[in-house]
Amino acid sequence: MTSLVMGPLLGLESETQYSLCFMTEAGCKSAAVRINGEVLAASKQADTPKGAFWRLVWQASPKSKAGTTIDYEILLDDMPAQDLGGYDKWQFYLPGKKENVLIGYASCNGFSDFKLLTSTPAPYAMWDKLAAEHKAHPFSLLLMGGDQVYADSLWTSVPTIKAWNELDRAEKVKRKATRAMVEQLDRFYCELYCKQWGRLEVAFMLARVPSAMMWDDHDIFDGWGSYPADLQGCEVYQAIYAAAAKYFRLFQLRTGANTALLDKSLGHHSWRLGFRGYQILALDNRATRTLTQVMSRAQWDQVNEALAGCSSGDLLVMTGVPVVYRDFSFSEAALDATPWEEELTDDLKDHWRAKAHEGERARLIMRLLDNARLRRKNAKADKGSSLEPKTLILSGDVHVGCLGVIQDKREGVLNLHQLVSSGIVHPCPTQFQWMGILAMTNDNPEYLDESRLIRTELIKPFGAPVYLRTRNFATLQMGTDGKLWANWRCENGLDASYPLA
Repeated sequence: MTSLVMGPLLGLESETQYSLCFMTEAGCKSAAVRINGEVLAASKQADTPKGAFWRLVWQASPKSKAGTTIDYEILLDDMPAQDLGGYDKWQFYLPGKKENVLIGYASCNGFSDFKLLTSTPAPYAMWDKLAAEHKAHPFSLLLMGGDQVYADSLWTSVPTIKAWNELDRAEKVKRKATRAMVEQLDRFYCELYCKQWGRLEVAFMLARVPSAMMWDDHDIFDGWGSYPADLQGCEVYQAIYAAAAKYFRLFQLRTGANTALLDKSLGHHSWRLGFRGYQILALDNRATRTLTQVMSRAQWDQVNEALAGCSSGDLLVMTGVPVVYRDFSFSEAALDATPWEEELTDDLKDHWRAKAHEGERARLIMRLLDNARLRRKNAKADKGSSLEPKTLILSGDVHVGCLGVIQDKREGVLNLHQLVSSGIVHPCPTQFQWMGILAMTNDNPEYLDESRLIRTELIKPFGAPVYLRTRNFATLQMGTDGKLWANWRCENGLDASYPLA
């Protein structure tokens, strides 16, 4: 039996559109998928150093009232194919039209350095826990909010990049990206995805739960977008970005043909899709990021247009770095006055609360508050709806779980919540590291207007402290009580929850 090189990778791109991608050996001449008995041809999207990348789209019937299981298998040159785990048949859950779907959320799927990997006893234990949850109560969608791979090893494992990185700064920015460098980077990112997503625990779930993803810095390299302009714009950095973006689009977006994308020219990768009463908006906070902006003006225009289209239902907004989190301003101000500022710039200036991003962060919050009021108004006008529309920001990045709230009291009380789930694989900060974070930052309530009517703060979920300093993933599901229940599943056995009313 023929074996796949990678996959299958199941994606969701609209209410009824599912994508299926996989990699084959380079010599494969044709690929197809038999799904629910129907054979659909796949089209080759790219040739890579590891083989050919294929994609097909399956349209689900919008009429199904009850949840069903969808079976599929892959045919390569008309012969059945198996994945790296030996499976040659797969299935996923298609929820009913009005079902209260179960959604999973995770981030930080990897290790920032080799030492962390070797010191973690069961690196992928949380993926097994996610699979057990899926077996008991099937997920309809898995959202992944950043750092789906960790590319930081490129500085030591890509020979031409390692040599370039040993040059002094002035010489670095003048160097051209050589053909050998481009080829080595292409192979590096291709092999990175195949290795990290080829882990059986990860591959099992990506083949059985439709997913929708947005990248963050480690999918390129640590701190991308928060470096000085001469480095950020130099030819070598841009070559790194191009290679990272190529494989992000193939593996995470299921190619640039993804119908949910806001910008078809791929200047950025923000996307929006509707699914079973949810509007899901994922913000690309890396493609156009600089030290002075998180998203470009053109990207903001498209995001604002997408928000205007989210006029009903509940809104999930994916932004890799938390919008509500600890205040790093004291640490940033202190480091700005030291010789080490540039060396540590990606650690502090990467946050939404960095001084250069404060105005843009306020803009995002105000846009979300405006949108929440619009959906509230439309819900009240709809006599068939008695539920308050919810807004939930989904974030990761910080390697701890937590819950934030943005409360607006200008016209009654309006709450936006933020769930941070981080990470499903990356370990939490050590006690020593965490004590340092606590010493150099604060989590005091923050007021965003002069009347002190808009406040942000971190709050405790039920059954847990403010910070979940353990590996975790989250689940979301609308309860029969009309509340959106956010739940954290933790490696240490803690199950935290919070109902969004």
